[in-house]
Amino acid sequence: MRGRKPPKRVEPRFDEGAQGKELRAGPEDRSATPAKAQARKVAAETAASANGAAKARPQPRRKAGRAKSKSGKSGGRFSLWRLARRSFYWGSVATLWGLIAAVGIVIYYGIQLPNAATWKVPERPPNVRIVSTDGQLIGNRGDTGGEAVAFSRLPDHVPNAVIAIEDHRYRYHFGLDPIGLTRAMVRNARAGKLVEGGSTLTQQLAKNMFLTPERSVRRKVQELLLAFWLEAKFSKDQILEMYLNRVYFGSGAYGVAAASKRYFNKPVDDITIPEAAMLASLLKAPSYYSPSRDFDRAWARTKLVLNAMYDAGFIDKKQLQEFLAEPPRLASRHLTRSENYVADWVMDRLPSYVGTVNQDLIVETTVDMNLQRHAEFSLVEAFKEYGEKYAVEDGALVSIDGTGAVRAMVGGLDYSKSQFNRATQALRQPGSAFKPFVYLTALEGGMHPKTVRVDEPVRIGNWTPKNYNNKYRGPVTLGTALALSLNTVAARLADEVGPDNVVRTAHRLGINSPLQTNASIALGTSEVTVLEMTGAYSSFANGGFAVLPHVINRITTDDGELVYQREGSGLGRVVSADNVAMMNQMLRATLEVGTGKRAAVPGWAAAGKTGTTQDFRDAWFVGYTANLTTGVWVGNDSNKPTNRASGANLPAIIFSAFMQEAHQGVQVASLPGEGQVPDYVGQGAGWASNEELSREAISNRDNQDWLREQRRQRRRNDRQGLGGFLKRVFGN
Repeated sequence: MRGRKPPKRVEPRFDEGAQGKELRAGPEDRSATPAKAQARKVAAETAASANGAAKARPQPRRKAGRAKSKSGKSGGRFSLWRLARRSFYWGSVATLWGLIAAVGIVIYYGIQLPNAATWKVPERPPNVRIVSTDGQLIGNRGDTGGEAVAFSRLPDHVPNAVIAIEDHRYRYHFGLDPIGLTRAMVRNARAGKLVEGGSTLTQQLAKNMFLTPERSVRRKVQELLLAFWLEAKFSKDQILEMYLNRVYFGSGAYGVAAASKRYFNKPVDDITIPEAAMLASLLKAPSYYSPSRDFDRAWARTKLVLNAMYDAGFIDKKQLQEFLAEPPRLASRHLTRSENYVADWVMDRLPSYVGTVNQDLIVETTVDMNLQRHAEFSLVEAFKEYGEKYAVEDGALVSIDGTGAVRAMVGGLDYSKSQFNRATQALRQPGSAFKPFVYLTALEGGMHPKTVRVDEPVRIGNWTPKNYNNKYRGPVTLGTALALSLNTVAARLADEVGPDNVVRTAHRLGINSPLQTNASIALGTSEVTVLEMTGAYSSFANGGFAVLPHVINRITTDDGELVYQREGSGLGRVVSADNVAMMNQMLRATLEVGTGKRAAVPGWAAAGKTGTTQDFRDAWFVGYTANLTTGVWVGNDSNKPTNRASGANLPAIIFSAFMQEAHQGVQVASLPGEGQVPDYVGQGAGWASNEELSREAISNRDNQDWLREQRRQRRRNDRQGLGGFLKRVFGN
């Protein structure tokens, strides 16, 4: 029993009958017409036969996706039409979500802006227009650097050039240029970096007026919203006007008016089509395409603008060929635009007249632009010829009339390289140019030009001043000593009259800088400015009246409302007429027979004084006629010594060149007090004419002989001792 298998269990089955058929009703069992029933029966038998044959044959195994239908397509599983439908569907879904995301971003960053009801175009920063005595523009100052210009004033080719190169569909879009934006996106994608922007002029204006220059999605969205607002609120011409008056053109020029003046030295009303194209070429990169830095690069960009203007229909083929044949000419700037030193000085002084500048102003100055050009030319040309020879790097010139009005001011050789004004800001030792204050103090103390002092070695405390050439002339008059700039006599005089009195005299005439009250003040060891020295010398030129050097004459608003008008011309008399006459006679001798011969002004009575400091670090000439007083300084900003530049050479040459030009066509006038010098008697003196001073200066051999004899006599006296001394005192 253990090894027998259990009987197999037989379950009841209902799948086949006695004839092996299913128990379910077949088609033949259903009621139908005889024909239909017969047809169904035949079809059923045929199908059964086919299925049996198929089961009898082995079926090959097929890889998924490899079966082909009769039409050649993949078994019905891959269809281009199905792919297109699905792509369209999912693309639509993605686009919809992208639009939802974009709208969300716009809303998110848009709500960070102030309420649209409060939006307004910010006021353009105030501009100060500074003009000369005849209305010529000296400069614009303010945050923009230029005045605003109404769109109606602009020649058509100015906005057309900007539109052609920056936004040629400007007149037709609504603040956003979809075509331009798409093109920019494609180009940037191909390049793999930002090579083209898609911003319209309206977007650029929105960015410049309202937003920071940061590159971010937030700023771009806000820029677009603001552009839409601008387009809705203003006309196309108004938007262009705001844009052209605010955009940066390089070299400190904001706005098309400032740029026209900067590059072509003309009002924007007068610029030509090629000039307008060159200005438009700057907008992409003002510094990179600046014609002042690289004209060839700027001209290449300008030609692109001209071609764009042709493509846009703003110019015809003939004009294009004509303009491409000849580049525009920049303003002739072999000079330095020295009037900018004047403009800067005006802005320094302006708050004391009007307080805070909160509106556009016009400042009428005392500057004569013809004299300004002569001053600049004289300084620059002299440095071209002599600068290397004397190893000097910079200089300054100030010219003032008898009322103290500044008629010309040059603060340096090249404003573009240095905006430091050496005429008003640089404190330098004046050297011997300070001596007239010593001599005036001596005259006011009772001396006169014929008073004699001995030019010989002198010691004042621990100080032993020496003459320029280390030679001594013995007894000389004060007139000769000043004309020949003898240091020993000036030092002795300062010691006699008192350094504090010399300082008071200098301050009375207009020197405001602190001065040290020591004997060396006679040789100009305290530092002063060129403007101070020139103003102080004006008292000799105008007959003895102190002046306040000034440059602002009148201030009005842009609408013509008077804000300030200068009244009065000075501080009254500070030097007596007699002393003015004597000082002028002595200082005139400096140009005729003394150290300032090279400063002569042919046809005019001129006076002045040279100045040279230790180691030739500073060289001055300050002089005057009855018409103008002019101060010139040359030296090095680093205070390093020059190559023997002295007041007698380079500054005197510059002074003479300028003054000759400045006096062309001016009626000749005598210096104050000429012919009215008091007749001094006593001490065997009397007035020494310039001819006498000349003879005295030329024939100093006798003085040298006298000095040598005096020295020999002292040595003999020393040898003789007390006996000799008693003999000299009591005689034989």
